[in-house]
Amino acid sequence: MDLNSLTALSPIDGRYRGQVSHLSAYFSEYALMRYRVRVEVEYLIALSDRGLFHLNAQKANRLREVPETFTPDLAQEIKNLEKVTNHDVKAVE
Repeated sequence: MDLNSLTALSPIDGRYRGQVSHLSAYFSEYALMRYRVRVEVEYLIALSDRGLFHLNAQKANRLREVPETFTPDLAQEIKNLEKVTNHDVKAVE
């Protein structure tokens, strides 16, 4: 079924899509995955900072670039992994 104002799950994605489309950068599934990647990167860096393993500053900075360069294609890869893991956070990891 094609998405239009009558088939949308809610009026937000249907009737009001034009007025709220900019919010998809914060509330879409893609945005959720991007922020989860950001949290996982920061968690990994925090573990390194606490001495569990060593990440130099260059590697930490490269890791911090990952969420900034996160694309819908990478989000699709996570969705594909999620089909196997049945768990979205594990797919991000």
